[in-house]
Amino acid sequence: MVDQIDEAQFLADLRRARDTAVQAARVEPRAIDASYDAQNRSIMVRLNNGAIFSFPPDIAQGLSGAAPEDLAMVEVTPSGTGLHWEKLDADFTVSGLLNGVFGTRAWMTKLQERWQNQQAS
Repeated sequence: MVDQIDEAQFLADLRRARDTAVQAARVEPRAIDASYDAQNRSIMVRLNNGAIFSFPPDIAQGLSGAAPEDLAMVEVTPSGTGLHWEKLDADFTVSGLLNGVFGTRAWMTKLQERWQNQQAS
């Protein structure tokens, strides 16, 4: 049996959710622009706080090995919380990228192993 809530409870929950979203938009970094820099082979992301960060696509699951013209087709999600490549079927959250998350746990493990092997060489 599904619990039902009354309209007053629903409206209160909705108000809280909207307030939380407004607060998050004020403090969490959001992408306002993203592009592919072919000369430096980097994805460039400009944030609403004035910061700019970049990362090489070869460390990102779904972007590694992609053609420059496909990497250039990056879109910022309407909320600014993510990046999307339609043709590559790749999506990343801005918060994840800022925290160094470039793919699934298995992808990140392989990335770490690759980095360790390069350091050992």
